[in-house]
Amino acid sequence: MSKSWSSTLMLPKSTLPPRPLPKTRDLYIQRCADDFYDWQRTNRPSKDLFVIHDGPPYANGSLHVGHALNKILKDMINRVKVQQGRRVNYIPGWDCHGLPIELKALEAAKGKKLSRLEIRKAARNLASNTIVKQMKGFQSYGVMADWKRKWTTMDPSFEIRQLRLFQAMVRKGLIYRKFKPVYWSPSSQTALAEAELEYRDDHVSNAAWIRFPISEAWNGHPQLQKIQDKVSGQLYAVIWTTTPWTLPANRAIGVHDDLNYCVVKAGSATYLVAESRLHAFLPILADTSAEVVATLLGSDLTGLTYHNQLQGRHAEEQSIIHADFVSADSGSGLVHLAPGHGMDDYLVCSAHGISVSAPIDQTGKFTAEAYPDDPDVLCQAPSVIEGGGKKVLELLQAHGDVLSVKDYTHKYPYDWRTKKPVVIRATEQWFADVGSIKKDTLDALEDVRFFPEGGKTRLSSFVTGRSEWCISRQRAWGVPIPVLFDESGTAVVNDGIIEHIIKVIQERGSNAWWSDPEDDPAWIPASLTGKHTRGTGDTMDVWFDSGSSWTMMDNRADVYLEGSDQHRGWFQSSLLTRIAAGAVGEVKVAKGAPFKQLITHGFTLDGEGKKMSKSLGNIIEPHEVMEGSLLPPLKQKGKAAQGPPKYDALGPDALRLWAASGDYTKDVAIGISALQQVQNTLVKYRVIIKMLLGSMHKSARTAPLSVADNIAIIQLEDAMREVGHAFDNHEFHRACVALNKYVSKDLSAFYLEALKDRLYCGDGGGVLEPIFNGLLRMLAPMTPLLVEEAWEHRPQWMKEDSTVIHPLHQLYNDPLVEPDRLRTDIASVRGDVPTIMMLHSAVMSCLELARTDKRIGSGLQSHVVLQVQDEKVQSVLGRYTEDELAMMFVVSSLDIVKDAADVQKDGTYIYEHKLAGDVATVYVLPPKAEKCPRCWRYQAPAEDALCGRCEDLVAQ
Repeated sequence: MSKSWSSTLMLPKSTLPPRPLPKTRDLYIQRCADDFYDWQRTNRPSKDLFVIHDGPPYANGSLHVGHALNKILKDMINRVKVQQGRRVNYIPGWDCHGLPIELKALEAAKGKKLSRLEIRKAARNLASNTIVKQMKGFQSYGVMADWKRKWTTMDPSFEIRQLRLFQAMVRKGLIYRKFKPVYWSPSSQTALAEAELEYRDDHVSNAAWIRFPISEAWNGHPQLQKIQDKVSGQLYAVIWTTTPWTLPANRAIGVHDDLNYCVVKAGSATYLVAESRLHAFLPILADTSAEVVATLLGSDLTGLTYHNQLQGRHAEEQSIIHADFVSADSGSGLVHLAPGHGMDDYLVCSAHGISVSAPIDQTGKFTAEAYPDDPDVLCQAPSVIEGGGKKVLELLQAHGDVLSVKDYTHKYPYDWRTKKPVVIRATEQWFADVGSIKKDTLDALEDVRFFPEGGKTRLSSFVTGRSEWCISRQRAWGVPIPVLFDESGTAVVNDGIIEHIIKVIQERGSNAWWSDPEDDPAWIPASLTGKHTRGTGDTMDVWFDSGSSWTMMDNRADVYLEGSDQHRGWFQSSLLTRIAAGAVGEVKVAKGAPFKQLITHGFTLDGEGKKMSKSLGNIIEPHEVMEGSLLPPLKQKGKAAQGPPKYDALGPDALRLWAASGDYTKDVAIGISALQQVQNTLVKYRVIIKMLLGSMHKSARTAPLSVADNIAIIQLEDAMREVGHAFDNHEFHRACVALNKYVSKDLSAFYLEALKDRLYCGDGGGVLEPIFNGLLRMLAPMTPLLVEEAWEHRPQWMKEDSTVIHPLHQLYNDPLVEPDRLRTDIASVRGDVPTIMMLHSAVMSCLELARTDKRIGSGLQSHVVLQVQDEKVQSVLGRYTEDELAMMFVVSSLDIVKDAADVQKDGTYIYEHKLAGDVATVYVLPPKAEKCPRCWRYQAPAEDALCGRCEDLVAQ
């Protein structure tokens, strides 16, 4: 370019820096998050409130990218709703009680024995400090929320709401105390709910075949007496178990009435085993002489009695009974029943009046009851998980009753916090009856919208498979279960007692439940007679805590959004407590589920597709993404190259765009490849925004619109419609795809290329301001800091124009350009776009051939001829001037002809591209005129002379 003409051009000038500046990050967060939240609370109608109820994160550690994914998804939905004209109400919450925080408090004590009150104080301090750190983290992601009104499950007001909910369920008869088997964690020393388990497939147990001697009275049994002559020696019932540590608690053997059982004679002994399991049992005997001497039905065996050696020499005989769950497909077809260690065992034994025994303590070690003949033998054994079962087998081996023992790898439940195995153990616990409300609960899901749709099936299956919920925990850090006990140790609970206890807690705080003297009369209602004491110290399940949070809402939330693991956790506990409470007392309940929409996201994976975990060392923290330290450092020169590495820190928008670009309904990977793509996309957005900011001129508002401008508006509206539809369905990854396609194909490759000549060398017209607004509206939910920064660096004339509205404050579907500025036949222009873009693509392909052969450097070095055979295409092109089309195709000149003979092929080069179906043929020829030194278009009459347009503009 001749230097003499550079001062006459309108080249882009923008103050937007090439990368976000760290020093301005907090300012932009303040504006686009905190200030924006306050703005929408004032400027959006209160009658159209949109509520995402926060699933409270647990206040016990640092944030990871899973937390970021969750909070950013919620924030993007909220921002979309503000764009749609609604007021959002988003109050963040934290889950604060429970075992993990209590364990951390105990660890911090470094072995010092703490009282319950000391534990509670340390736990509260730990949770409070964690909340402060986590809140700062969430705010650093650009999340907007009512942070000043945050709630926690340890707030006194929240605890009272929770107690009121418990009271409402007591009124409805849904709370009861019972001695029955529950999941018990020896490592945590507390009962657990199903939602607090995780199952491992690599657990190894001692699988044993055990025989129990049938009592000598068997030959008086009506059916067996018929085969007495075929039986020699002792008759045994054979069982197979993977939990030999439960054998001391054996109280019966189960068979199925309708199964066939074989009487197997082997040497001096005879065995009972299911016919379908002979193939597994006979190899155990390793006796080639073994033979089946008779076959009986299971119903023939019920009523037989046997002796369990572990019960002691003087123990009563135990019975063989029918059990529906006995299967022909596993074990021996006879099942050892320990009602203190199995849910099914408990139910069938209870129906027969058989007593329940669970001879292990809270740490998982045997008690004296396990082996009455010599209690010390098992009491001194390791815990039942760590070898106690082997000790039991040694005792039975002495009687020859262990037929076989092998290692067995299988699925087994673990405490999801300590990552150690759990057991099933009968204890006194408090339960919520959820079986009686199962139908109402499932009915409440019928008007809930699920994202993805499979979430409904998953949540329904958890509800369907549950009949009761163990809500008591044997820990210090939690909300007390508000009951009293009489002199006999019987629990006394009713509406009046709970009401009295709640009032005392309101006056003294929940700590007083443990700090006040045990005989403090303030806790005992005057109406009670006799001596009463406060509860055993049990606290409520933390799922009951967080599941009570819906009591803070007057109506149903528009959205609950959490990880897919919450189908068995918070989603379920919220749903069950709401349906259970009903419209009772002071608890506000709107009809139906607590949520109108339920959205779930997957887990975060590393770049290799592995689930993140501390043990693998692949945890990624959000600040690493924001600071760019996971990507290769920037190349530095000179002395800087010898200093510490410098990274391309794209800030919170990098983290947010990662969250937006993945399909969160599945597991989401984050690694170098994904982050590099995010970084490249952000840089592309920034470059385009910088170009728009530097090229928007106020004069463009009144400049005539070309066909390219009209097409650009049509393409923008189409892109916004597609992106908006994705936003409506919370499909941000689809919005990203649509937006990136628009930016790369329609905006960059087509319109901005076509507009450059007019922007820099012409009248500076076009529709960049509407495009700027539309682009920022699409970016606003996903990259609000970039939007805020673009707004800060808008041209001075926009800053002085009070009618220009902040893009975050605009409604998504507000008009981008006045309709009367567009062509009156805009509908026909829309219809013409496919044809024009088809020809545009053909011209670009032909020009690329010329570039590849180094005949031209740019399209301006050519003259294009369109030979059009198709009448419809001729009709389309006839509505536009050849100069308009040349500008769109970024060539110096263009002719439209009907016949090939009209194409002047006497140039030094020619490239030809024929469209399918002989619709048209594109010819690339040398330019007709000379190069203009100002605009570089080949339209000058002579070398070094200006073209007519530039001549006029320079003269002005």
